[in-house]
Amino acid sequence: MKYTHEVVVISDVHLGTYGAAASELVSYLKRIKPKILVLNGDIIDIWQFSKKYFPESHLKVIREVIRLMSSGTQVHYILGNHDEALRRFTGFDVGNLTLDNKLVLDLPTGKAWIFHGDVFDYSVRQSKWIAKLGGKGYDLLILINTVINWTLLKLGKERVSISKRVKDKVKGVIAYVNNFEQNVAEIAREKGYKYVVCGHIHQPAIKVFKDSEGKEEVTYLNSGDWVENHTALEYVDGIWSIYQFNETEEIHAEAALNPINIDLSMILEEQSMQ
Repeated sequence: MKYTHEVVVISDVHLGTYGAAASELVSYLKRIKPKILVLNGDIIDIWQFSKKYFPESHLKVIREVIRLMSSGTQVHYILGNHDEALRRFTGFDVGNLTLDNKLVLDLPTGKAWIFHGDVFDYSVRQSKWIAKLGGKGYDLLILINTVINWTLLKLGKERVSISKRVKDKVKGVIAYVNNFEQNVAEIAREKGYKYVVCGHIHQPAIKVFKDSEGKEEVTYLNSGDWVENHTALEYVDGIWSIYQFNETEEIHAEAALNPINIDLSMILEEQSMQ
């Protein structure tokens, strides 16, 4: 079997919320066939889950993952804070699916330590109710943003991301992200890992951190999210890269996978009968 990627990492899809870019993710999953697919936490948003809202497009994401599993892809579901209710099933292993809190992959270029990242978030560990309240507010902001973008598209203008703009400009958020990245990288270095792969903070990144002597290196990677950034991490031929969904490119890729076949003989026959 020929795989398109050795490893693909996706996190923070938040299925069951208004912000989940499910249709875009389905389009991406349809055209890849990774040897290993890591779902690195917050895939299903159980914090916000409601029977009233889980549309067909969200179900299609689950179907695409099952399709990949059935075609040979090994799927590792790493649990995050929004899907922590599934932690009672930690260690579950059947067929091509495993559920766990962390994963270590021994890659040709070095060991990769993979986990969601919520264990480094003080608000999640100490004040869960605050984190959940923030999640509710974030989902409401995404819903408002969706309405605004629908209006902008109707007017022929580009989409905007209010929450992303706020996060990119607020100094406190920037400092939190920087501290998160540095702390995670330092712990990974102490443990002897070459790569540390996280999600949680919705900030796609690939950064190399060195020790105080500038010698030992550890590469920090974050897969971002499928709410605002629509990103994934891809590992091919020993190189990590960030994939970002582009609607135009995906349309062309899907057309290439599903070409329109035209039977010229039938057309010529119809014309001769006229």
